[in-house]
Amino acid sequence: MYFIIIAVIVILDQLTKYFIQAGMELNSSAPLIDGVFHLTYIHNYGAAFSILQNQTILLILLPLAVTTAVLVYLARKRKTEHWMLLLSMSFIVAGGIGNLIDRIGNGYVVDFFDIRVFPIFNVADISVCVGCGLLILFMFVVEPKIAKEKKKAEEQ
Repeated sequence: MYFIIIAVIVILDQLTKYFIQAGMELNSSAPLIDGVFHLTYIHNYGAAFSILQNQTILLILLPLAVTTAVLVYLARKRKTEHWMLLLSMSFIVAGGIGNLIDRIGNGYVVDFFDIRVFPIFNVADISVCVGCGLLILFMFVVEPKIAKEKKKAEEQ
């Protein structure tokens, strides 16, 4: 199931980027809610918030290594780990793959969601953020609850 989720997110990410590239001129913007939410087609040569500009090799090798490690972990632990941990990792790795496809194929990432008060982003970025949110929720809410229940069961 987790690999299907990854595939669906990667396909959605790549399709949205394809349609943006096919339908808009680079650096053009189309308001959906004027002054609030626009589609703005840009090329991002850096990482989050445009850090590490033009460090393409690093921005390919590091995510490639992390993505590979997480995919191996998912394959090995998909039946034994908590579903929320695996889902969070699936969202993170899907976003990583989506942006890696761009970076390897083009040397940049296509970004287009523009809410005007935040850097422009894409579906892969949303996926990574949702995954990180789920991971934080798992680490601070679910995992302590599991540990408490396990400790309680051991004491009986």
